[in-house]
This record gives sequence, C-alpha cells and structure tokens, in this order.
Amino acid sequence: MTSWRSLPPLAALRAFAAFVDTGSVTRAGAELNVSHAAVSQQLRALEAHLGLALFDRGGRELALTAEGRLLAEATTAGFDGIAKVVEVLTGTQAGRPLQVTTTPSFAAGWLMPRLADFRAHHPEIDLAIDPSGGLRTLGPGGYDVALRFGDGTWPGYDSRLLVRSRAVVVAAPSLVGNTPVADMAALARFPWMQELGTNEASAFLQARGLTQSAGITSLPGNMMIDAARNGQGIAVTARAIVDADIAAGRLLLLFEDDKDTGYYVVTPKGTLRPAAQAFVRWAVSQARESGTGG
Repeated sequence: MTSWRSLPPLAALRAFAAFVDTGSVTRAGAELNVSHAAVSQQLRALEAHLGLALFDRGGRELALTAEGRLLAEATTAGFDGIAKVVEVLTGTQAGRPLQVTTTPSFAAGWLMPRLADFRAHHPEIDLAIDPSGGLRTLGPGGYDVALRFGDGTWPGYDSRLLVRSRAVVVAAPSLVGNTPVADMAALARFPWMQELGTNEASAFLQARGLTQSAGITSLPGNMMIDAARNGQGIAVTARAIVDADIAAGRLLLLFEDDKDTGYYVVTPKGTLRPAAQAFVRWAVSQARESGTGG
C-alpha cells in the first residue's frame, strides 16, 4: 500500500483539483480565495514534486497532458469521497430521507407490519423505501440500508442476521395436488415463478438438470406469492415469507434447501449516519423480540 507520506503537499493537490474543476488558473484562485499567481506556483510545485509535466503550456490556456488527466481523475474521486464521508460524519445529510432497499416480499411480509413501531419511536426520520428485487449499491449520498436474503456474505459490507430462513419451493395444492412430490423432475412441466430481479427458479432448475417447458414468470415478490396461492405457478422464495401459508395449507412445501440462509440488515462498512444507526438498532431489536434474530 502506498503511504500517504509519499503524496504531494495537500495545498498543491487542492490547487490542482480547483484548476481541474474550474478549467482556469484565475477561476481556481477565486475558488480558493488566493491569487492566480499562488495557484500557478502550487501547480509548478506539484509538477516538480512528481517529476512530471502535468500541463501543456504551448497554447493560450493551460491544458492537461495525459499524465495530468490521470491525476485529475484520481484527485476528483479522492476529494469527492472525502467530502461524502465528511457529510456523513458532520450530519449535513441529516435532512435527507433514510433510504432503505429490500425485496417486495420482505417489505410486505416483515417490514411494513412493523413500520408503525419505527415511526412511533423515530417520528423525526423521513423514510424512502425501495421495494426492489435488484441489488442496490450502498454508500454516502445513496442507499443507507438493505434488507437482503442470503448467507450473510456481501463483500465490502457489514451484515447482521434478522430472520433465519431457508429457501423453499412451494405451490398451491390446486396446481400440484395435496401430496408431497417425490420426483422433482415431474415439476418441470409446471409454470414456475421467481421474484423480479432474481434468477432463483431458473438457477434451481438448472442446478438439478431439469428441463422446464412451461415458462418462468418474473414478478414482484408480493405478487408472486399471491399468484402461487392462486395456483398460477411454482414459486421459489424464503420460508419465512410463506410459513403461514404452509401451516394453513394454502401452499404445499415441495422442497427446502439445507443451506444456512436468512434475511440480513446490510450496511456499508464504517460510520453510519444517525438515522441509519437508529434504523439498524430498531430492526435488530424487532428481530430479537420476535425470536428470529441471530
């Protein structure tokens, strides 16, 4: 890893970033509240420190060389990243809604029935909930928290178990009959369904070498469960979502995976803004109270 001690002076990098941002030595000086001569001095000092020509001075205006453009990309990304973290740490994002992403099925089956409790304890926090099957990138200025199904491993993120649940294959008795199916290959002739944004049904079939002829429908998770209850297809989902349906006989359990999976609260590594911290604490406490947490 390159040590910060080998980096050029911060003043020179700030002058360079200001030039890149404004496109002019004069405007960069105004941005930094210094003279254009001071900016020019810092830019020459930066070139001397690196031993590289960062600017083409052949025209009326300074232009970046190939090396200058590479450094411009790095400094812009670096200062932007620092600015976003500072916003988080200083609370300047306090007025931005807390953005939570989760699947439609988990939103409908677990989050929404409990959300009134969160509102009662934190009326000051504005929420924006994105019920989507697709994975969202978490980080400063974007999504704060994800509630996701898996084994707890999301590289680059922290996770805590909320609901322990295995993946299952279910269908209505009106579609497949009232007795457990011994031969999974026989199910390939039925229509299958999977949550929009996932490939759970197709992956299940392919892993078992089954050729599916009736088609796979992808739709939001809550709509998929309703369709499964109505006998419109075989669904792949998390057992926690359909446990009540299995117990009531509305859905028949056809297969249950043996992998240790569940729904997790997933967050970026590092310090969370206060609203995100409050939501994570609340979600974990809700899981603990219901006896489903890790």
